[in-house]
Amino acid sequence: MSKVTWKSGTFLYPLPAVMVSCGDMEKSNIITVAWTGIINTNPAMVYISIRPTRYSYNLIKESGEFVINLTTKDLVYATDWCGVKSGSKVDKFKEMHLNKEKAKFVKCPMIKESPVSVECKVKEIRELGSHHMFIAEVLAINADEKYIDEKGAFDISKCNLITYSNGNYYELGKKLGKFGFSVQKNKKRRKK
Repeated sequence: MSKVTWKSGTFLYPLPAVMVSCGDMEKSNIITVAWTGIINTNPAMVYISIRPTRYSYNLIKESGEFVINLTTKDLVYATDWCGVKSGSKVDKFKEMHLNKEKAKFVKCPMIKESPVSVECKVKEIRELGSHHMFIAEVLAINADEKYIDEKGAFDISKCNLITYSNGNYYELGKKLGKFGFSVQKNKKRRKK
């Protein structure tokens, strides 16, 4: 069996499908982003990449803030809708019946229905071509209490997070292991 080679492109999937809220409590918007991720641990830093032609681009550039809201199976319709409609023409919070929740450190609203909202402060904007990358420091992570287990940890298996892959949305599946499980002592090794 051999691999098929295609021309270069964006094929590093799956990616988180997130709704990024921006603006302030009065004039806010939501943009759906799949070009996002973690880029540093200390300080905690993330990025989102957005086309400069998008309505949210200037809201984020001017305020220097945004909130990354994780999305779930229950939010998949709103996630897609907020990615194909322009905030310059519609109020996405109102149209998708999403509730604004006041953040602790930024003026942007969090999306109440999201299981996790990450408050971010822009540190740098990199102009890369079709997209500009907003590199941001994480100021706070807000997790819905109903997803916290008895040990005080976030239980990802309870919230049915979704991912984006090659034009499609998928629900995350079951846990296969935890970091370091392959080298833990006194554990049976699995043969393939």
